[in-house]
Amino acid sequence: MADQSVEITEGCRLPVLRKNQEHEDEWPLAEILSVKDISGKKLYYVHYIDFNKRLDEWVTPDRLDIKKLQFPKKEAKTPMKNGLPGSRPSSPERDVKKSLDLHVQSASATSRGKTLPTPKRKAESVSLATQVTAATPVPSLPGFVDASQASVYPAMRDSSFSIKSRDEHEQLTSLTTNGTSSIQRHLIPPQPGRKRKSCGGTDEMVKMFQNNSPRCSTVYLLPGEDSQDSSDGIPCAPRMTGSLVSDRSHDDIVTRMKNIDCIELGRHRLKPWYFSPYPQELTSLPILYLCEFCLKYLKSLKCLQRHLTKCNLRHPPGNEIYRKGTISFFEIDGRKNKAYSQNLCLLAKCFLDHKTLYYDTDPFLFYVMTEYDSKGFHIVGYFSKEKESTEDYNVACILTLPPYQRRGYGKLLIEFSYELSKVEGKTGTPEKPLSDLGLLSYRSYWSQTILEILMDLKSENGERPQITINEISEITSVKKEDVISTLQYLNLINYYKGQYILTLSEDIVEGHERAMQKRHLRIDPKCLHFTPKDWSKRGKW
Repeated sequence: MADQSVEITEGCRLPVLRKNQEHEDEWPLAEILSVKDISGKKLYYVHYIDFNKRLDEWVTPDRLDIKKLQFPKKEAKTPMKNGLPGSRPSSPERDVKKSLDLHVQSASATSRGKTLPTPKRKAESVSLATQVTAATPVPSLPGFVDASQASVYPAMRDSSFSIKSRDEHEQLTSLTTNGTSSIQRHLIPPQPGRKRKSCGGTDEMVKMFQNNSPRCSTVYLLPGEDSQDSSDGIPCAPRMTGSLVSDRSHDDIVTRMKNIDCIELGRHRLKPWYFSPYPQELTSLPILYLCEFCLKYLKSLKCLQRHLTKCNLRHPPGNEIYRKGTISFFEIDGRKNKAYSQNLCLLAKCFLDHKTLYYDTDPFLFYVMTEYDSKGFHIVGYFSKEKESTEDYNVACILTLPPYQRRGYGKLLIEFSYELSKVEGKTGTPEKPLSDLGLLSYRSYWSQTILEILMDLKSENGERPQITINEISEITSVKKEDVISTLQYLNLINYYKGQYILTLSEDIVEGHERAMQKRHLRIDPKCLHFTPKDWSKRGKW
């Protein structure tokens, strides 16, 4: 219960009452981001420390535990990007994280011979910060590194992460992920241990044979030739900033708070999770109305009804390139359909915090998944991709709208993105960092796809079946680094009698079969009508 005699200001921290997933009371530590007065009653906008920002909310004073109040430190105001003082007071532990971020980035800059600008936000290297960007080292297979340095360790499912220097990272293939501490994250830190001797061979070969148990199998990994993806034999680590990755340099008290209370989209009402830069005059409305076909935003139901009499769209603009049953995919050019693309980005920003919003949609293609009924094609989700990606990214942003989540549509979007990569004859990977939900979806898809291939291998002429990492990558269009990181994540890689082996236990096989039985939605390549374009020859697209 808040004591009215004590003034609670922005930047203060204290326990706040909330319900957990089991609907039990809990008192997590929270930071006060804003205070407002409505009819003489104060409301506090709180961010729960180490929880995802989508849980932030306005609370009443009776939910605050004033006895454990932590006041912000009194110091100079936070400098902003342009050097002018900011308005946000400092909160506890911010200085510690900032100094840690400075230390890590300075060391990295020194090794590259560059000078980095002073960071403007919380340290992105600290694993406990909300929406942290963590570079997760993934030990490489022997074929990708020097024989003296080659080591493959079983994956450890642990949420801890230690900060390494750039020199140590250069010996490993890094997989950049993004997650939050409110959802258990499975990072794969390198495990200390003895170095393994490299075995002779001409290709990274995977050999499979059946054990005594018909439901278990073992895969042998033999070291091989250097990766063709890198001239020095070391796979290039994904860059830390992508075309739509938010650099957080513009973070302030406004963008940290949700500004839209509710969105009505067709027959659904959505509660936004994050800030989205809709026009200021619309943010004070109790409900923001969107046309579900052109995604235009309107301020009232009457305006929406008037708009629907004039809107001729009953499906997203662009070409329908896939249809099976009630599921369709439309390809939308960000240059030809700029208004729709910008409206789509505004809607998506309500549910994506780790990406920034660009009004310049020209360099992007948008693939919108819809569900058809008698009224038209209703948007379910979408993903965007760069027309030209130097990093082999096949997805920039990906989102399933909340009413359609946990129904298999997320994996369907991911599967469709890889089907396009197969037609293009490329391997692809999603733009990093991934959100917590995005990482879970991609990990699940990669695991199921790779296990499906390994379990379908058949022996020929009595010999053990064999397959290379490159072949797995070519069959699935999953980038080689993602294949390796998934094997590490599943904890399949072991070292046995001078060889690297993958052991598929009975639990893994049964778990995979159960997961595949629940996966009813799949992409049928026969229903895809898609011709890739060479955007490099099209000037400004």
